Amino acid sequence: MSIGEALAEARREAGLTVAQVSQRTRIRQTIIRGIEGDDYSVCGGDFYARGHIRSIAKVVAADPGPLIKEFDTTHRAPGALSATAIDELVTQSRAAGQRRRNRAMVAGVVTIGLALVVAGFAAYHVLAGPQRTARAGPAAGGHGVTPRPAGHGTAGPAPSAAPAAIASPAPTARHGPARATAPPAARALTPARVTAAGPGGGDNPQFAYRATDASHATAWRTDWYTTARFGNLYPGTGLLLDMGHPVTVTGVAISLGSAPGAALQIRVGAARGLAQRPPAARAAGAAGVLRLRFSRPAHGRYVLLWFTRLPGDPAGTFQASVYNIELTGA
Repeated sequence: MSIGEALAEARREAGLTVAQVSQRTRIRQTIIRGIEGDDYSVCGGDFYARGHIRSIAKVVAADPGPLIKEFDTTHRAPGALSATAIDELVTQSRAAGQRRRNRAMVAGVVTIGLALVVAGFAAYHVLAGPQRTARAGPAAGGHGVTPRPAGHGTAGPAPSAAPAAIASPAPTARHGPARATAPPAARALTPARVTAAGPGGGDNPQFAYRATDASHATAWRTDWYTTARFGNLYPGTGLLLDMGHPVTVTGVAISLGSAPGAALQIRVGAARGLAQRPPAARAAGAAGVLRLRFSRPAHGRYVLLWFTRLPGDPAGTFQASVYNIELTGA
C-alpha cells in the first residue's frame, strides 16, 4: 500500500473528510488530495512534503514514522535539505549557535588579553619619566572624536500602522496674499465587486466579499504559508476591487489582524492587470487599522490590494487577514 493510499484509508477509518483534515492541519485540500494520490508536485519540495505527511498522519491517527521512511526511500530527491526534517533542522541550528557562542568566548578572551597589554604599555610610559611624556604631541593631531547622536544612521522599526514612504509634500512658500482654497471633500467609494487576485485565482476566492461587507466580525484571509514570503512559491497575493467605473482614489483604510508584520501595496489603474503599475501607496510591518493617504490622487477603475509579506500566526505559520477595506476619493 502506498503512502497516499495508507493516509486515505486512515482518514476514512477516522470518519474524516478532506475538508475536515484541511481545517485541522491547515493544509490546502488540493495538496491533501494530491498526497492521497501519491502526487507530491503540489507540495513545493520534499521538505514540505515530509511535513505535510507528518501533519496529516497525526490527524488521521496513523504512524508517521514508516510513511516518512517510505517517502525518503521512494520519492526523496538527492540533497541534504530534502532529507532534513524539522527536528533535525532545530538540532543543527542549536549546534551552530553553540559554535558561535564558543567563537565569541574565544574572541572575548583575546580582547581582554590585548587590553591588558595596552594598559601595561601605557603604564610603562608613565613611569619612564616626565621627559618622555613632554615630547609626545597630542594624539591624532589634537583632533578629538565627536560622538554620534544615538540612533544616527540606523533605521528604526517601521510603525505597525503607518505607510512607508508616502509622506505628503512640504508646503512651498508663495509670494503675495495667501488664498484659502478648500480641497474637494473626499467621500466614501463603494466597490461594485471584489475578487481574489494571485497565482491560481488567488487565495480563498469564495470569501473575498468579506473584505468589503462592512462587518468587522468577518474577514477574508490568505492561505497559510510556511514563511512570510509565501514559502517561496508565489510573489504575492491579494484582492482586486472593481469600482464599476473610473474613480479618483485619495486614501484607503484597511482593517488587518492584530499580528504585526504585513507588507502590502495599493495599485490603481484602468485595466485589471495592475502588476506592472507603480504602487500608489505602500506599508510595511502593518497591523490593526491601517490608514494610507496617497501623496497624489490615483485614477482608475480597478484597485489592487497586494500583499508582499505575511505576518506570523500562533500556529507558527504565516497568514494575513482583511476584515474591511474603505476607499475615499471622488
